Amino acid sequence: MTDYGLLIEQAVELTRDIPYETANLANLSALIFDGLEKVNWAGFYELKGDKLVLSCFQGKPACVILPLSRGVCAEAARTGSVVNVPDVHAFSGHIACDSASASEIVLPLNDPSGKVKYVLDIDSPVRSRFTAEDEAGLTKLARAIERILFPAG
Repeated sequence: MTDYGLLIEQAVELTRDIPYETANLANLSALIFDGLEKVNWAGFYELKGDKLVLSCFQGKPACVILPLSRGVCAEAARTGSVVNVPDVHAFSGHIACDSASASEIVLPLNDPSGKVKYVLDIDSPVRSRFTAEDEAGLTKLARAIERILFPAG
């Protein structure tokens, strides 16, 4: 079981006083990939107009551009809500960047105005990998990442 409190503390300390967004996204994706069990991809997509563009990640090579019209990441970006998919093969419009992925959770990251700026995408080769407890812990982590990327003042 993941200690999300510890993961959040590590994320904050890893990025403390580092004003470089790309460097922070790179280290955060590595921390998440290393800190969660049974995941095969963890990273960020940036919302740019009507598409999501690959940003920092850990795992196999990924799709570079995702349309907002379909896919798990797009749904999270469009709705501004967490999307937890126990079986990606049963998700209508799923975009398979890695055929080994079986489940996925995507969390929107909002800028200070409340608009989605990034999505945090985590994939697993295990069906139903992300429990309600994982969703709650990752949601807290996502809020911490927002504070890291978009500090107040």
